[in-house]
Amino acid sequence: MTAIENRYPVVEPTVGSGPVLDAAATTRCRRRVHLDHDPGAATAPRAMPDPALEQRRADAVAHREQIGARLAADLGGEWCEIPAGLPGAERVEATARAVAAGARLIWGAALPTDRAAGRRGSPELLVRVPGGGYVPVIVVRHRITDPGSGAVTAALDAPWPQRARLDEERKVRSQPRDLMRLAHLNRMLRTAGWAAEPRLRHGDHGGVIGLDADVVVWHDLRAGHWPGGRSTLAEYDARFTDRLAVATAAATGAPALAEPSRITECRRCPWWPTCEAELERAEDVSLVVRGEYAGVLREVGVGTVAKLAALDPAAEPPVEVPGLPFADLVALARARLRGLAVVRRVPQVAVVRADIEVDVDMESFGEAGAYLWGALLRHPGGRQAGDEPDGYRAFATWDPVPTQDEARSFAAFWTWLSAVRARAAATGRTFAAYCYNEQAENRWLLASAARFAGMPGIPPTAEVEEFIAHPGWIDLFAVVSEWFLCAQGKGLKRIAPAAGFAWRDPEAGGENSMRWYRNAVGMDGAPPDPQQRERLLAYNADDVHATHALREWMTSRAVEEVPLAADL
Repeated sequence: MTAIENRYPVVEPTVGSGPVLDAAATTRCRRRVHLDHDPGAATAPRAMPDPALEQRRADAVAHREQIGARLAADLGGEWCEIPAGLPGAERVEATARAVAAGARLIWGAALPTDRAAGRRGSPELLVRVPGGGYVPVIVVRHRITDPGSGAVTAALDAPWPQRARLDEERKVRSQPRDLMRLAHLNRMLRTAGWAAEPRLRHGDHGGVIGLDADVVVWHDLRAGHWPGGRSTLAEYDARFTDRLAVATAAATGAPALAEPSRITECRRCPWWPTCEAELERAEDVSLVVRGEYAGVLREVGVGTVAKLAALDPAAEPPVEVPGLPFADLVALARARLRGLAVVRRVPQVAVVRADIEVDVDMESFGEAGAYLWGALLRHPGGRQAGDEPDGYRAFATWDPVPTQDEARSFAAFWTWLSAVRARAAATGRTFAAYCYNEQAENRWLLASAARFAGMPGIPPTAEVEEFIAHPGWIDLFAVVSEWFLCAQGKGLKRIAPAAGFAWRDPEAGGENSMRWYRNAVGMDGAPPDPQQRERLLAYNADDVHATHALREWMTSRAVEEVPLAADL
């Protein structure tokens, strides 16, 4: 049996006049880097622009502008700002003058492109450290800490690494892309001659200001937080060397150093239509087994779905593939060859049912807040006098999140849900609530209770934790994962059609809902659009009806029509 190893191919780039990469290349798929720099790919199929991605970029720009204005107001005496409207070359010259003058904080700094090494990029802020030289600070629109302890943070109005202290209230949330960007900027500052000396205590540090914008989190880029004890700088150097080699080969017409293989990133990659067509033509094994595991299967001669399907599921597997039993991988391959989206692992599927059932689905706008809690009430055991009627209910705020009005809508949802549970208990009936992939709902249940603690109707965190831990709170995603094999993915939009359910809106999806939400609340300066609010409510209602339909299907005779994996 061949074990799987994490490894980068040993390749050396050609530098000088070749491709110039930004830090994002180090966390992107190697094949995407190839296609981004292959002149022959100019006419290849690409996905339509993702409106949600464009919105996230616009939001990130607005977030950086807000942080810049806030810091300028708090640190005016230390502040030097490079005008954003200047041409690129002039911004680099202005940054060089500020560095030469020893400015303590340089906002909007522009670093000279390092064509010899193939690097481009700039930080949001340069911070001068004792002993001379600068370290980078970046501003990002995602969360960079979680409750806990151990992060090294400095106050936002004192954004210097020498002011940082061990934080007893925050722990670092893993964000590899931030660390790679800081390492990238570290290398560019060294080339420019503007970096702090590595021998200095903070010479190889970098800072991040996140979505909450409450502190600067400082990272020691020499610390060994990566597999094998590698430092962030060592990890970055290995990744960048590899990606630059891939890009150089693509740009010069040399043999490709990266071939397509399906990974999680493919879902949002603009090049997926090109790669998907190539993988489908080859019936590549990564259509069933993702990522590096597919690569190891190819190395032992199992490069297609058909070859995987032909293996004996009871025999010793040719490679070690963590996550799924080898027999399940073979069954997935056989299901795909037969065009089956779903197969059963077991003859009978077990799903907890109750006298009173509620399907729950939450809608959030990125990291900003949860603006809608939707619930579908059903009484499979029969309604009694005093019961609420069956049907969908929505608890929403249409103030742009984050907003204190979230407390009102969340409290109304929790109060209603608690009353339904209490009604079941008082009348001697069983109760169950369902969602699809509880990670999102649980996160916002807990976050809402903590954020709005003490406000009217907001439950104590312990009460929310009790609900989450109760066996009557059921994650149907976990049920599907346990009892079914899904050859085309396990997302609700993938699995519910097997139960005969269809969304009314042909554009239904989490990414599109972000765009609808912006219009619904008038986020971009236009008046709020009532039609988009109705569209979001209908979308949420369909999501909870989908989980209900899925549960009904899994506990009906109809599920017996789904082939058993053992029979394929």
